[in-house]
Amino acid sequence: MKINQVEELVEITKKNIRFYEEQGLLSPKRNPENGYRDYSLKEVDDLMKIKLLRKLSVPIEEIRLLQEGTLSLARCMESQIVRFHHEQQNLQLSLQLCDRLAEEVKDFESLDASEYLSSMKKMEEGGTKFMDIEKNDIKQKKYGSALSAAVMIMIMILLIAMILWANTVDQLPIGVLFFMILPFVAVIIGAIVALKLRMKEIDGGEEDEARKY
Repeated sequence: MKINQVEELVEITKKNIRFYEEQGLLSPKRNPENGYRDYSLKEVDDLMKIKLLRKLSVPIEEIRLLQEGTLSLARCMESQIVRFHHEQQNLQLSLQLCDRLAEEVKDFESLDASEYLSSMKKMEEGGTKFMDIEKNDIKQKKYGSALSAAVMIMIMILLIAMILWANTVDQLPIGVLFFMILPFVAVIIGAIVALKLRMKEIDGGEEDEARKY
C-alpha cells in the first residue's frame, strides 16, 4: 500500500513515517515497477507499535533495541516506570517551590530570585530537573514565523485576485498582465522559501531531531 494509506490507517504523518524509516525502524520494500515504497501490513503493525511506545515517551534507540531483540519489553517498561517516577518527583519538588514562592513573596518587585535559584541549583545537583520550556519556546517561534508568512501570502493573493478581477472589467494585454502579477508571485515564493529556511534554522540550532517526534 502507499504511504497515504498508511498515514490514514495509523494516523501518523508522512513526515513521521519517513523519519522512522531514516532511523531504521521501518524498511518497506520498493515497487520494482515504479520504485515507490510499498508498505505491507507488517509495516502498519510496526508503526502501531512505534506509535504506542512513542506516546509512552520510549526513546527511539530503545525501540530499535526492542526490534533487534536485544532489549525485552518488560525491561523497557521497567525503565520507563523509573523515568516517570523520577519525573513525578521532579514535578513534586517544583510544586513545593511554587508553594514557597506563593507563601514567602508578596510581589514581583520583592522577589529575591538569586535565593531561589541557589536552592534550585542545589536541587539540580541532586538530580532534580525543572520544566524545560525550550520546546514551548520553539513552538512559539515556529508559530510566529508561519503566521507572518501566511499573512504576507494572503495579502499577495488578495492583490493578485484584485488585479485579475479588474482585468475582467478592462482587459489588458497578456504580457502586461503577466508583469503586473509577477512581483506578487515572487513575493509569495520568497515568503515560502524564507519560511522553510527559518524552520530549518530553528530545527537545526534549537531542537534535537529525535524530539520532533
